This record gives sequence, C-alpha cells and structure tokens, in this order.
Amino acid sequence: MAPRLGERLKLEVEIIAKPRHEYQSIAYAELGMPKAPAIMFGGKTLVEGRDVEEQDIEQIIRHHLVQG
Repeated sequence: MAPRLGERLKLEVEIIAKPRHEYQSIAYAELGMPKAPAIMFGGKTLVEGRDVEEQDIEQIIRHHLVQG
C-alpha cells in the first residue's frame, strides 16, 4: 500500500518492519516512536496503533501536503 501511495503522490516512502516483540519492548518505547502500526509524515504521527484504509491514508497525507 505505502509504495503505491508514494508513487501516486510523488513521495519518498520508508517502511520499517520489525517483529512484534521489538515494538513492544521498553527500548522501543524509549525511542519516542509511535505504537505500531503507524504512519508518520514529515516527523508527525498521522495514525498510530491501528490499521487504516488506504483511501483514508491518502486523504490524510493530501491534507498535510496542502497545509505545508
């Protein structure tokens, strides 16, 4: 999903995937990163700790692109 959105919106997409136990570790929590699954855009967390539909993600990203 993310690569398709990246192509369609002309954005660089970075996907970070780790085993579930790493996301639930104290070390991960200390990084200040959002709870997985998450979507970040420009250093801001847009969606965290839940699944979301592709069209919803696209709408959120487009909204943030307009806001600059």
